[in-house]
Amino acid sequence: MARWSPLALIIGLLAAVGLYGSTAASAAAPLTVAQAISQQNGSSATVSGYVVGQPTATNTVVRSNYPSDYALALADSGSETGTSRMIYVQIPTAFRASWGLRSNPSLLGRRIDVTGSLSSYFSHPGLVSSTAFAFTSATPTSSAPPTSSTTTPPACTGYYAAACNKTGSALKTALNNIIRDQTKLSYEAVWDALKVTDEDPNNSNNVILLYSGRSQPKSTNGGGADDWNREHVWAKSHGDFGTATGPGTDIHHLRPEDVSVNAARGNLDFDNGGSAVSEASGSFADGDSFEPRDAVKGDVARMLFYMAVRYEGTDGFANLELNNSVSNGTAPYHGKLSVLLQWHAEDPVDAFEQRRNKMIYENYQRNRNPFIDHPEWASLIWS
Repeated sequence: MARWSPLALIIGLLAAVGLYGSTAASAAAPLTVAQAISQQNGSSATVSGYVVGQPTATNTVVRSNYPSDYALALADSGSETGTSRMIYVQIPTAFRASWGLRSNPSLLGRRIDVTGSLSSYFSHPGLVSSTAFAFTSATPTSSAPPTSSTTTPPACTGYYAAACNKTGSALKTALNNIIRDQTKLSYEAVWDALKVTDEDPNNSNNVILLYSGRSQPKSTNGGGADDWNREHVWAKSHGDFGTATGPGTDIHHLRPEDVSVNAARGNLDFDNGGSAVSEASGSFADGDSFEPRDAVKGDVARMLFYMAVRYEGTDGFANLELNNSVSNGTAPYHGKLSVLLQWHAEDPVDAFEQRRNKMIYENYQRNRNPFIDHPEWASLIWS
């Protein structure tokens, strides 16, 4: 009969109850897409699924003409067409060249494993802050999915009917014709409007400050050191429209902000980098640009997209345009376009923006920000 040493006996007992390493042990199996959708709790997980397209809005996934490399949609079937059965994957910068669909359209239909945090993306079940991507299989799926769009985009009827199926300058012109029909506010009326449009969802007595993210009493508006005032996101000197009724009072780009933070931003263009801004955690500024906190980078981009489409020089004001500069000064231009497009993709439309857009349309200006309703239109105009 074989004799066991005391050490071998201990190791054998520990392995039997799972307390000692064993070659038979294996890592937890990846989650299916269905499981990942049901576990949106911020935990880290690996999800396995088929690449079925690129999400461009909450209910829109495209299978061709990919606008960027920023996101993937995964499903448990390569032919899935329902977005409710998909998970949207955020692709960090380091992985875009290898895993983005614009650069790698052949990924469509491949099964992959992605590790990240189970959190909402594009206001949809998602996997964000991804840290690893890998093919589950070295070969494509046996049955290729259809090449048409997985979903019908948001209805292009009613308010936006004239913009249907347009791209480039034709789309920009069509949207201008739609949204320039608006009710204009006085600069004084902006105070009361912002107290409604930017109300803190968790405290009806407060507003949320754009760059600071601080919840502050509505009653503290003014010019004092810790008051909030009316920030022109499209700097009013960029086109020299001041506070004139029109672009100077258009609440699609006017937001509450701390007086000193507003002064720190001044009329700077937008770009990444700089030194930390006091009283605005996560925001940075340098001599020629301002970077807002991550949670509102997309908001800022979409407000500037709106202004560049709404004001085309046809109503007595300057023709406002976006460019790739951070030294625009008083010219009717704002930048930096390439960075704004990146922010737009990385910080998708959220519920606060949607609510704000709806309230401006229904209660104040009677016009909408198209890039909140149809985020995909930004790349169709400024690709």
